[in-house]
Amino acid sequence: MRSRRPERPFEPRNRSRRQLLGVLLGVGSAALAGLESPRVHAQAPGGPLPHLSPSEPLAKALGYTDNAATVDRAKFPTYKPGDRCAECRFYKGVSGKTWGACQIFAGKDVNEHGWCASFSKKT
Repeated sequence: MRSRRPERPFEPRNRSRRQLLGVLLGVGSAALAGLESPRVHAQAPGGPLPHLSPSEPLAKALGYTDNAATVDRAKFPTYKPGDRCAECRFYKGVSGKTWGACQIFAGKDVNEHGWCASFSKKT
C-alpha cells in the first residue's frame, strides 16, 4: 500500500493559481510595506522635525539625553567620553546644525550633543 505524502499547501497541484498569486502578492506587499525611503525621516514637509524630549517613553528607555556629558555612567556603562549623537551611525543630521534626524527616534530630531544607549560609532 502506498503512503500519502503530507499535503504541502503551496504546491501548485494543491492550490489554484489564483490562490497562489494572492499569497505571493500578500507576502510581496508586506515586504514592500516594511521598506521606507530614507527621506521619510530626514525632514518633515515644510520644516524640521519636532525635538525629542528626554521624557518620552522610548527616550527614557534608551537613556537619551540632550547633553552627553550628563550620562549616568553607572546606569549606562557603554558610554565613553566623546560619544555623542553627531558621531553615531544612526544620526542623519546636517553638519553645522544642532538638531538632526535619528533613525532610532523616527519622526523626531535629536541634539547633536546628545547620547542614548543605541549609540554606534560611525565607521
